[in-house]
Amino acid sequence: MTFLPRNFLLPAAIALGFATPAAAADEVKLRYLASQGGLAAHELAQELGYFDGTGIAIENVGYAQGGPASLIALASGDVEIGSAATSAVLNSIIGGNDFIAAYPSNGINSEVQSIFYVLDDSPIKDIKDIAGKSIAVNTLGAHLDYTIREALHSVGLPTDAANQVVVPGPQLEQVLRSKQVDVSAFGYWQTTFEGVARKNGGLRAIFNDTDVLGDIAGGFVVLSREFVKEHPEASKIFVEQSARALDYAREHPEEIKKVFAKALSVRGENPDIAQYFRGYGVRTGGLPVERDIQFWIDVLVREGKLKEGQLAAKDILFSTDTKSASN
Repeated sequence: MTFLPRNFLLPAAIALGFATPAAAADEVKLRYLASQGGLAAHELAQELGYFDGTGIAIENVGYAQGGPASLIALASGDVEIGSAATSAVLNSIIGGNDFIAAYPSNGINSEVQSIFYVLDDSPIKDIKDIAGKSIAVNTLGAHLDYTIREALHSVGLPTDAANQVVVPGPQLEQVLRSKQVDVSAFGYWQTTFEGVARKNGGLRAIFNDTDVLGDIAGGFVVLSREFVKEHPEASKIFVEQSARALDYAREHPEEIKKVFAKALSVRGENPDIAQYFRGYGVRTGGLPVERDIQFWIDVLVREGKLKEGQLAAKDILFSTDTKSASN
């Protein structure tokens, strides 16, 4: 499993500056893995005090290298909250995990995107030129992986025509500048790292994921269906307050950068990159629409990984009606 142990971090309550009252006997705890350079909406909700007095608490137990590792931790019971690209979530469900897509972790739109960069002097000009080239991505089997496949498909090339190389987010700029890869893909959740790279100059964007996918949720925070059945009210609160935090971030972008910087600092990361945070890219209301999932279901049907009608978006999406969500 690819995540750092809990003792790599300070306890979450200290690390993020939260109060640490004694847990109530009936308190519901949800553990999660953090993302380097990122702050999930449920982390933001806790920082804003949205879970205070609700009877639920969230706890950071380490870092995940990428979404698939987060889902493995969820499936094994090491955490209660997973987070991954929609394609990775669907692949995990196809593999036998009974997960529910709780809320969109991020979205892609005109303001927040995954951007594919090359060096200024690179001969690569557009999507068709990435065939046979090496592309740095943070993990395989997730959003960037499938965006590259869709990009190649859109220009009539085999979906495996490019060579993907796994590189941690903080090293994406370095491996591109040192010419270890031809392209570095900065995910929509890595706008902080992308902002630093862009400021340093000498890079050129060749395409982004909205060019390929349009406006869509990029990924989801995920709960197990078993957890939702056991804790329907806590699950509802978790989703509603996280969605509330997504709206707050949209409405107060400069304040959120300060919150972001504080969280990164106490986690031992570079707080200066918070200034490049461009938001979560999630539509008003912080909740998904069926296309957010159906798009990727259709892709997996096309690739032969799913049969037509095998999965439906409505069966995967969390409903704030706790009865339907736990069915």
